[in-house]
Amino acid sequence: MPLITAPVVTPPPTGGGGSTPVPLPEIGFATASYTDPTGRVWPLTNEDAGWFTLADGVSGLGASPYSLTTDAHPRGGARLRYAQPQARAIVWPLYVYGETHVEFVGRWRALATAFTRTLRENPDGSRTPGVLEIARPDGTRRQIEVFYQEGFEGKGTKGSGIVSDAAAITLWCEDPYWADPVEVAVHRETGALSSFFTPYPTVSSSQVLGATEVTNPGDVIVWPTWTVTGPASLITFTHEGSSESFSLNPSATGHGNLLAGEQVTISTDPPSVRYQDGSNWVGGLNWPAAVLWGLAPGKNPVTFQLDGSGPGSAVDLRFNPRYETA
Repeated sequence: MPLITAPVVTPPPTGGGGSTPVPLPEIGFATASYTDPTGRVWPLTNEDAGWFTLADGVSGLGASPYSLTTDAHPRGGARLRYAQPQARAIVWPLYVYGETHVEFVGRWRALATAFTRTLRENPDGSRTPGVLEIARPDGTRRQIEVFYQEGFEGKGTKGSGIVSDAAAITLWCEDPYWADPVEVAVHRETGALSSFFTPYPTVSSSQVLGATEVTNPGDVIVWPTWTVTGPASLITFTHEGSSESFSLNPSATGHGNLLAGEQVTISTDPPSVRYQDGSNWVGGLNWPAAVLWGLAPGKNPVTFQLDGSGPGSAVDLRFNPRYETA
């Protein structure tokens, strides 16, 4: 942050206060915010906060970069063998100002800490990312986890460094995809256990266990979390489109059958299986044949099978759709 002897520069007009929509490349008018690792939300398109986004310099909100692996073709050219999405970098310019030098410096320091806090190690050695969110006028929102990389040193070209300055922040994203913060939930349960003939023909709810269809509205594959509620003696989930499947045998964990009301949670990324008391049940999977499959974009034909099921047996699947762009 330069401190130079120069005339005071008045912040440029931005069209009024409040949550001012800012034109961002590739997505039209939107508002943006940043949530730091402590959970504090910092508006990025509200000039009343003492800073706002210089939208002309925003970049990195489009499709994720890919690394392509190819094989040379004997007759010339090459064939694509594998495409690997790469970490993305987002450039986010901010203009920071204050009525006085002290006010400006206080805002500058607070923002710098909010972004660089993503690089601090937790006691276990991990780091907590911040979250950048883009909200569209139609109410939809997309988020991406970010780590500060560089850029909060001040440019001196948009301000004097006395009561205003600009920073072109580069944010690094481990996962290049944007996620919808609104979770998709799918519930399936055991149908009514009644005779079809006595006293009259009956039809169970469509939301029952067995063959069903799950829709992923996003652009890329998602890795869901499953919660199974007993009773069940054997749990088998199959993706009929890819023929991938996995089974969980509660008895193989030393627990015995999953009783009525008991729950086990299966995560696919990273893979984990936890009983309701937190104990590790990953050994109950049918290794090495088990494949903890994901959901491709669009409709996915799947089968949820609970052997030994009864009243109360249910499967709850949860995931956040993921997208190529903001």
